Amino acid sequence: MNTRIIVASGLLCIPPYGESQTAGELYQEHCSSCHGIRFQGGNAQSLVDGVWQFGDVDGYIFRNIKFGITHLGMPAYGETLADDQIHALVAFLKEAEKEAGAAKPPIPDSLQTIDYEIRVEKWIEGLEVPWSLAFLDEDTALVTERPGRLRVIEGGRLSAKPVDGTPKVVAEGQGGLLAVAFDPDYREEGNQWVYLAYSHGTDPGPNNPRPPAMTRIVRGRIDGNSWTNEQVVFEAPHDTYRTTRHHYGTRIVFDAKKNLYFAVGERGFGIDAQDLSKPNGKIHRVRRDGTIPKDNPFRHIREAMPSIYCYGNRNPQGLAFHPATGELWEAEHGPMGGDEINLIRPGRNYGWPVITYGRNYNGSTITDIVRKEGMEQPVWYWNPSTAVCGIAFYHGNLFPKWNNKLLVGALKYEDLRVLDIEGDRVMHEEVVLKNAGRIRDVACGPDGAVYVVLNDPGTILRLAPKTN
Repeated sequence: MNTRIIVASGLLCIPPYGESQTAGELYQEHCSSCHGIRFQGGNAQSLVDGVWQFGDVDGYIFRNIKFGITHLGMPAYGETLADDQIHALVAFLKEAEKEAGAAKPPIPDSLQTIDYEIRVEKWIEGLEVPWSLAFLDEDTALVTERPGRLRVIEGGRLSAKPVDGTPKVVAEGQGGLLAVAFDPDYREEGNQWVYLAYSHGTDPGPNNPRPPAMTRIVRGRIDGNSWTNEQVVFEAPHDTYRTTRHHYGTRIVFDAKKNLYFAVGERGFGIDAQDLSKPNGKIHRVRRDGTIPKDNPFRHIREAMPSIYCYGNRNPQGLAFHPATGELWEAEHGPMGGDEINLIRPGRNYGWPVITYGRNYNGSTITDIVRKEGMEQPVWYWNPSTAVCGIAFYHGNLFPKWNNKLLVGALKYEDLRVLDIEGDRVMHEEVVLKNAGRIRDVACGPDGAVYVVLNDPGTILRLAPKTN
């Protein structure tokens, strides 16, 4: 197929698509009534303003056209257009955007929400795929960069050099240096533990050019600018490692008893999430030294990994404890559709891949079952997927109306949402930040501000109320 782009009378066209319509003709027939004859917008958004509300990657745009965003009035064209016609449309739209000179708008310096006028500042810049942010106090924080670097932030300034000697990571695909957390008793004498989660690989052998990998948890201390005294907190049996490079999870959080919780994605092997002998597709609980709490739900079940706290989780990307109730909440990537917010209970089965509100990325059915006895329902889910990621319950003095509300970041939709939760129900959802970049993590700072970690650009934003 010839997909050379030409310009005719100010309107982009693609030469004939075999003997069928050109991409330009397809656009005029199917898209222009909503998006405008010249892409300028109308009933739907402009396509040449640099803003893609539902993801700017070609694959996202393809799926949006094929499967629609029906709850917002975007019809599905999978029965009307062939896949290669949709691919031609995507190329056509991207070239139209380029021809129009469209550029992504700058990060706004202020926001208007239901409750607050917010000032937005670029707190830290120049990071490479930042993944996780942890505060010790108002002056000290740590941030991970997925390629394998741990960076110190002091007094609002990023250290020039990463911490030396941190663990070697499998920095491929979605793998790398992931979560970071300070020990709850960090300031006590003899403690000073810092916890890291990362993709750990086994040594490649002659018949194993691509080493299997799995999520691993370690702790160590930062002495000067060096990583020292490393101890392994959790390492799965190596025969459970996988050669895939996606769905590692994870986050690290501590409960009121100072037990450590972390999540491991199912590594692309969905059925493993239902297998209690395997680590992936689970949320785990251990003591801070890696030993197993006596009341872990599967500790005394033969063949089960004793660290498992719950199972049936696809790819958990957020964990947070509710400040008032002490309950554990989780954000979980679905497939195409079915991103979830779950209230985590010990020993429960969260269903993946037996039940789901999503489907495969090619549109095929994973399962027709969305409910099954013995499997938990999400408290909230998104369909289409937002690519939900880091979460945090707000607690602080700067945004008192947000206290105990859940802050939720998203990668694909590039947005930050505030979820009002009552008991085990989401009562309201508000998008407060949009299209600033892919949001990997969100944190409440000791100063009461909200900190938003953007993968692309590698920036951390600080959100605080405007003052007169």
